[in-house]
Amino acid sequence: MIAVLIGLIVSLVVTFVGTPIVTRIITDLHYGQYIRQDGPQSHLVKRGTPTMGGIVINLAIVLGWLSSALYRWIVSGRTPSVNAMLVLFVMLSMGILGFIDDFAKVAKKQNEGLSIHGKFIGQVIFATLYAILSLTIKAPDGTVSAHSGITFIERPLISFDALGTVLSTILFIIWVNLLLSAWTNATNLTDGLDGLASGSSMVSFIGFAVIALWESYHLKPSHGSVAYTVQDPQDLAIIALCAMAACFGFLWFNSNPATIFMGDTGSLALGGLFAALSIATHTEVLAVILGGLFVWETLSDVIQIFSFKVFHTRVFKMAPIHHHYELKGWSENKVVVRFWMIEMVCVIVALVIFYLDWVVRSGI
Repeated sequence: MIAVLIGLIVSLVVTFVGTPIVTRIITDLHYGQYIRQDGPQSHLVKRGTPTMGGIVINLAIVLGWLSSALYRWIVSGRTPSVNAMLVLFVMLSMGILGFIDDFAKVAKKQNEGLSIHGKFIGQVIFATLYAILSLTIKAPDGTVSAHSGITFIERPLISFDALGTVLSTILFIIWVNLLLSAWTNATNLTDGLDGLASGSSMVSFIGFAVIALWESYHLKPSHGSVAYTVQDPQDLAIIALCAMAACFGFLWFNSNPATIFMGDTGSLALGGLFAALSIATHTEVLAVILGGLFVWETLSDVIQIFSFKVFHTRVFKMAPIHHHYELKGWSENKVVVRFWMIEMVCVIVALVIFYLDWVVRSGI
């Protein structure tokens, strides 16, 4: 418990202290956000708002986990978790990709940074590297961090292992690429209103923290219950809680009217962390429910594009869907708070399903 508190406190302090510092630096460098001209006109006043605030979020999560890991190493001699380091690798690699995209935007003085192909190539490289490492690097107990398959809760719905080492590895790499691409882009799409992505991410990471903590308490069967095979779930819970604290602290500055945006540096990192935690906790399919708001945002964009290209008509006034409600007359704060509420419901439903799965399999 002390290790958890240390991680939470350090992440909060880093965010509250670091965000104003980064805001001043970004302001002095004139690295402000460029606003799309075809969006809601109320957003034009946000032009020039400092961006790249995701730097602080990444730093807060890493320092929070490192401080917690250092405490556990000093007290009990426990070495840092391989699984946790792989999850943080995904977050940081996606954050670096987002930083390059943000820097390209301010350098070009426009709202478009990296090309779609450039961003895609970067995502493929980092996702493939993570997939290979998660299947090959073993913990001291000889286990690896991921199941080679598509997992709902703990048990693979589809296992690739029976197909042979080479084919199963290729399929798993493709699966990981799909997950990382989907969740990073979903979080990026959600980051369109002040506090929307940071607040929604905060709620989703609370869900992952609860799941990982529950798994850590049930690594060994007791009283007829089932045991989970997740590698170092306590470390995953600490990372999720540090991410929650970082988003909470950042929300202080990112709420409407925002004094700084997280940019792609933050949204891609948080999306990557979400995807990696779903893989590491063996809940990839359940994560679709847990991150239901992000799925809804993405589907609205897909539906809008498909409808316009095929039927030459728009389903929504504007996509992603948070802009649709803005153009319907909802205030920005009303859209954000209501969308937070939707994400809270999604997390609660996912946690209920997670618990019922444990009850059914335990026969309790």
